[in-house]
Amino acid sequence: VVVVEDIFEHVGSTLRSTVSSVYERLSEKAPLLYEAYYESTDVDEFSLATTSNLLTDALYTPFLHGLLKFIERMDPDAIVCTQQFPLAAVSFLKQQGRLRKPLFVVVTDFMVHASWIAPEVDAYFVAHPQTGYVLERRGVPAARIHATGIPVKLEVTTPKTPREMRVAHGLPLDRPVVSVFGGGIEPKRVRLLVKRMLEEAETPSLLVTVAGRNQDLAAALRPLKSGKQMELRKEGMIDYVDDLVVASDVVISKAGGLIVSEVLARNTPMLIIDPIPGQEEWNADFVAGSGAGIQLRMPEMVPPATLGLLDAPERLAQMGRQAEQMGRPHASRDIARTILDLIA
Repeated sequence: VVVVEDIFEHVGSTLRSTVSSVYERLSEKAPLLYEAYYESTDVDEFSLATTSNLLTDALYTPFLHGLLKFIERMDPDAIVCTQQFPLAAVSFLKQQGRLRKPLFVVVTDFMVHASWIAPEVDAYFVAHPQTGYVLERRGVPAARIHATGIPVKLEVTTPKTPREMRVAHGLPLDRPVVSVFGGGIEPKRVRLLVKRMLEEAETPSLLVTVAGRNQDLAAALRPLKSGKQMELRKEGMIDYVDDLVVASDVVISKAGGLIVSEVLARNTPMLIIDPIPGQEEWNADFVAGSGAGIQLRMPEMVPPATLGLLDAPERLAQMGRQAEQMGRPHASRDIARTILDLIA
């Protein structure tokens, strides 16, 4: 039995609202300040990282009683953390001797910040051997590092072909398909790149925009119509994201660890825009460095870059091959099996 739990349900509303508010304000309203904080707290040495993290953890002490009570009530065989805050809390409880459960960490970004490092971790699961190399260089024993990939939904392991997915969702078979997942991007920037792409496309193609729950983005795109060569299809919330990724020749998106992992697991080239300073920038650098994608910061550059890729099928195919090398569709299974073996 696996129980998925949000740590902030157990540490009190004050800490929950404070952490959420600070992150949102810094990352969205003051990204350079957030970047400065993120990079300044990324120390190289294991002892410095763990000391810094434990000092931060000590601030959580008044809030941890509820979390400890929950863990004692559930009495799990193992604890798996997929974010730094629960890792900090559980590691601190173990350091104090108040908790004696195996602790495993799944790093959900492609590069690892020092805040992921804790002295009480039994094993780390990381996106790629290069991610593991960074952990090892920072003092984590190699035997505790497993390069499994970032876990994605099991649907990604289901065999699908682009043709099947295009037929299933009424997408054309005779022209390229570009998908924009823009729910987390500034609406004005998405509107600009979509408008320019519709105007500049010179060969028949389809552009699919997915706004998700972002009503501001949906409103910004509403006036736009298909161009002379590029047809526009606008979507809000959809339940076939994986199908659309398979059907697409290129996916345009931000650089969150999960969406990047899902796209790479389907061998689809990426064009990354507007990464949040810090972890998303590092994810974008990783994808671009691997050859599986391109990172662009200016929306004006997205249309020529995308259309250029569509006119260069050999380069697009090479990016797809690089994505295949980077993708780990079976990461969830591999992580689960390793944890079960370690606690057996």
